[in-house]
Amino acid sequence: MGLKGFPQILTLRDGSTLTARPSTHGDEPALLAFYRELPQEERLFLKDDVTTESWAERFLQRIERGEAVSLLAEKNGKVLAEATLYRPQHGWSRHVGEVRVAVASNHRRKGVATALLRLLVRLASDQGVEKIVVEVVENQTAALRTFAKLGFQREAVLSGHVKDIKGIRRDLLILVNDSSHLWAAIEAMLADSIPGAG
Repeated sequence: MGLKGFPQILTLRDGSTLTARPSTHGDEPALLAFYRELPQEERLFLKDDVTTESWAERFLQRIERGEAVSLLAEKNGKVLAEATLYRPQHGWSRHVGEVRVAVASNHRRKGVATALLRLLVRLASDQGVEKIVVEVVENQTAALRTFAKLGFQREAVLSGHVKDIKGIRRDLLILVNDSSHLWAAIEAMLADSIPGAG
């Protein structure tokens, strides 16, 4: 699925920049390298085993079929973050999109996730998505704080739905936000934190 207006430059809180662009065929090695560098305990909370070549192939096929939009944030060709919007193409939930974001450990707290979310929300709105859903494990406190600042509300809790690396059961939280409200919250957050964004 071709997306217009890319690549784009993301300016982070510390004034540094990354380049954002859509994932495409041929990005499998870069995606695998990025996800394999994430800490094992964090990868456990992802829905898929993102370290396998078969996952990367399936992921890019979903993008080509229009079932997902994936954006990469990179520096000098190295992927430092990946954000995905999943959206049903048909049926009663086609107005709902699910977002997932992963950021390299050394680039967190710089506004990378928020900047990528901003791009995804705009793409989602253009595709008719009215409601954004995220799934967060109960002890992912940094993610929970970020999504709370963006106005996400807890809509459901799946008790003991996830097992962590030590085999401990954790609750999975389903958070939701209206896409227009989310857009306004992201714009306000970026205006307050990114140099020259306001």
